[in-house]
Amino acid sequence: MIADDRALVDRFLDMMAAEAGASKHTLAAYRNDLDRAAETLGSIGAASAADLSRLGSGWADLAPSTVARRSAALRRFFGFLVDEGLRRDDPSSALPRPRLERPLPRILDEDEVRRMFEAAEDRSASGQTGTVRNLALLELLYGSGLRASELVSLPRGAVRPGQPFLVVRGKGSKERLVPISTRAEAAVGKWVEHVPSNALWLFPGGKSHLSRVRLFQVVRAMAADAGISPERVSPHVLRHAFATHLLSGGADLRVLQSLLGHADIATTQIYTHVDSSRLVELVNSRHPLATRIR
Repeated sequence: MIADDRALVDRFLDMMAAEAGASKHTLAAYRNDLDRAAETLGSIGAASAADLSRLGSGWADLAPSTVARRSAALRRFFGFLVDEGLRRDDPSSALPRPRLERPLPRILDEDEVRRMFEAAEDRSASGQTGTVRNLALLELLYGSGLRASELVSLPRGAVRPGQPFLVVRGKGSKERLVPISTRAEAAVGKWVEHVPSNALWLFPGGKSHLSRVRLFQVVRAMAADAGISPERVSPHVLRHAFATHLLSGGADLRVLQSLLGHADIATTQIYTHVDSSRLVELVNSRHPLATRIR
């Protein structure tokens, strides 16, 4: 990447961090995508629509999701250049726009989740530190729909007795309120007794907090204890189960969006496909015309 391009990319990423609240992972992904485009084009700051059209053939063997991500990075970059008056035209219309079909999330049914809780509760009854922690992890994953990164990075005092919500810092460092069930509060209360009073994290591990990799391993082990294939279960699967089962119970989609911390309602709408039969039942039973007699 030439020096002028590097300076433009640095300015763009500074804007993304300051104005859009982009995380370090997002900024690194944008930089990587822009660097790769520069390798092909020689210069991206001065690239024309004809130059960008050359990228499509070079991306032919990439997954549609990768093409979409790289195109999005370049579109946002050129939009920034135009907004800042650094160029007059936006050539990004020449970039490919692959149509993506969002895969339906894997979920567990309510009986399988119940079995995981029963197994975790049986083990926790021993009072052993690891089993008490695991039950608290499970309660927060399924009971509050937290992301793995949000869960492991909770501070020690995140869950307070009698406080029905906790504040979670999610993607893009955006904060949201997450409800805490009485079950989760009780499980965390028992776990906190095992956490040193000077610990920074609710779930300490090594020199920092519990890692996402270790959380993944713990969740799979709990699935195996419940007689469920570990390959089917992960922290994110439990988050999906939280969302799907709430929707099955009649939760409003906008409320679900807020609970999950989705910036776009379209991300939340995928759960309407997962539980379409339940939605049909709700329309037939609760719509005002459902009880109308001819």
